[in-house]
Amino acid sequence: MLYVVIKALISGAIIAAVSEIAKRSPGIGAMVASLPLVSVSGMIWLWRDTQDRALMASHAGATFWFVLPSLPMFLLIPALLGRNVPFWLALGSGCLLTILLYLGLIWVGPRLGLRL
Repeated sequence: MLYVVIKALISGAIIAAVSEIAKRSPGIGAMVASLPLVSVSGMIWLWRDTQDRALMASHAGATFWFVLPSLPMFLLIPALLGRNVPFWLALGSGCLLTILLYLGLIWVGPRLGLRL
């Protein structure tokens, strides 16, 4: 149980750090947020827990493919905010777009031979 709490605290600290950095410098905050810190942390925890090469390779490969459909959200949100759409509606629209693109990837990916 202590191990799970430690993982949660470290992961939460990363999110808090990004938020604090972005308050002072949006560009630097965006750069830190764009780092694959969650993915790398997840891979470290997964490796520590399993040390399974095949599982790790599968996880890393699937992570690559799932990053792609999340990227348009980061274009839609600022475009909507620039058109004076309320923040929560812009964020929700970005999240909805990402969900739809994830579903599309889950449907199309296996037909293209991707192992997700």
